[in-house]
Amino acid sequence: MMTDKRRLELKDLTKEMFDHGWNNYMQHAYPEDELNPFKCTGRGSDKYNPNNININDVLGDYSLTLVDTLDTLAMLGTQEQFEEAVDRVIKTVSFSQDNKVQVFEVNIRALGGLLSAHMLATDPSFNHTIQGYNDELLYMAKDLADRLMPAFQTSKTGIPFPRVNLKRGVPPSETTETCTAGAGSLILEFGVLSRLTGDPTYEQAAKKALKAVWHRRSHLNLLGNVIDIQTGHWIHTASSTGAGIDSVFEYMLKAHVLFGEQEYKDMFDQAYKALLLYVRDPSGYLYRNVHMSTGSLMSYWVDSLSAFFPGLQVLQGDLDSAIKHHLVFYNIWRRYHALPERFDFYQKTVDLPYYPLRPEFIESTYHLYMATKDPFYLEVGEMVVEDLNNRTRVPCGFASIGDVRSGRLEDRMESFMLSETLKYLYLLFDADHPINTMDSNYVFTTEGHVLGLPKKYLYHSSNSNIASKPAIATLQQSPAGTCQRYNPSRRHYASLPNALEMTTMPYQPHMDVAAHMVGYAITTPTLPPLSPHGYCESPYHAIKSYSVSFGFSSPAERLFKQQHNNNNNLMEILGGYLAKSLSGLKLELISGGRKNEYFVKGG
Repeated sequence: MMTDKRRLELKDLTKEMFDHGWNNYMQHAYPEDELNPFKCTGRGSDKYNPNNININDVLGDYSLTLVDTLDTLAMLGTQEQFEEAVDRVIKTVSFSQDNKVQVFEVNIRALGGLLSAHMLATDPSFNHTIQGYNDELLYMAKDLADRLMPAFQTSKTGIPFPRVNLKRGVPPSETTETCTAGAGSLILEFGVLSRLTGDPTYEQAAKKALKAVWHRRSHLNLLGNVIDIQTGHWIHTASSTGAGIDSVFEYMLKAHVLFGEQEYKDMFDQAYKALLLYVRDPSGYLYRNVHMSTGSLMSYWVDSLSAFFPGLQVLQGDLDSAIKHHLVFYNIWRRYHALPERFDFYQKTVDLPYYPLRPEFIESTYHLYMATKDPFYLEVGEMVVEDLNNRTRVPCGFASIGDVRSGRLEDRMESFMLSETLKYLYLLFDADHPINTMDSNYVFTTEGHVLGLPKKYLYHSSNSNIASKPAIATLQQSPAGTCQRYNPSRRHYASLPNALEMTTMPYQPHMDVAAHMVGYAITTPTLPPLSPHGYCESPYHAIKSYSVSFGFSSPAERLFKQQHNNNNNLMEILGGYLAKSLSGLKLELISGGRKNEYFVKGG
């Protein structure tokens, strides 16, 4: 079990890593958008190749890493650093740029960053208020949102165009195909902006877009991946929890938490039930890509973006599913010391090998620890910190991994390394951080920005008019609370006086199953593969085998035994890991070589 001293060391190491990345960005890259950690230079939009959407969807020459990292500075840095960064944004950043950017990326990174920093600077409950601050970041957020609004205005369905020029609006040649996440993951930022400014336009547009996508779900309540904004027809019909669709589920549930409106929860409940029925595989560990209309399997890979989903399942309260799902990504990380962009679960090999320092797996680890207090998740965080520091750290920052198998690095440090990845790691190790003890309607956006709304901004969910009178919403408990359904510090006893201890995740059957599913057990000599039949087999061989069963041979005999108070319970274990009140147990035994010695071969 991790000691308090080791936890403090990891907290300090995470802070030092953040300082390393932040100081190098400010020294070598600012005022450009990102840091090139090999060249020790800055990176902005690609003027020479406007079609380079890998760069231009995100980078628009507005000091993105500075804007995206504001609230992280408040949580990890000093108040002085936070105030200096806010002042720098106010004085030097402009969104009046002749660049075409992706609406979704600019919303979650820049608009979310401005709104989160504004709330930290003005809300005393966060302990980061800035004297003399006059809502400048809020005005900048409104200016940015106004530049994104043309994406909605010429859409026949209300689903926004995927990209917009910040100066000129939607280009005439802009594609009408957009991903589901891009269309349905705007409501948190746009909704908060409307509540704070009193202008309902932004929230109405984002809500209409989300409902337009949800209205076009299949009869299975599944959403596709890519849709045409003008016709409303699905272009790509794969349904999953990963890339292109992931955050739409996140924003449904978190919109309910943040705004207290039931219609968002109703959407999420229907969507989540469908995901469990059709996207989750029968084992309960994998969430696949399936056809939205039939539920049939469409591919054999899972992607790293879907590693956020266990964290969302924690917020939903489905800890059993979250624990299993997280273990799949944990064992992939164990194999490669990073998370490849795609992993083929059929071949048990890497499908797309790069890892751009994404936060999603760490995000879920953080939420699972907050909910369970299982020290295993601290050890997961320790593994991630050491791998990031040992594999991706270079003199001028942190470099993306081009191939997790070889360890080849690439010259890019995306803004979410500072705004999310290191933020979640720091909060994981900082047990006493104020954000970890708050119990209110705050949420982390899909970019890791903290957003909350005081009660005066909450409205009746039954009234679609945003300007309706205020009401107190029913708030859900924060993920920071400890869930009573799972407490690894509680001992589980068998028939006294013998006690069976099942304390933490590495010692539970879930671990072996997930390891086998991703091929980790196969390639690691210390972890033998499970039986393909789904039960453990003895490594011993013998000439003779025997079978013995416990139970009743017929319903009549069962009734007779019950009437004569015959207790057929072989063992009672609390916690759900061994069966309780067994009947019909069958074991296959083999002789062990010595007199009266037998081993369980299967059962």
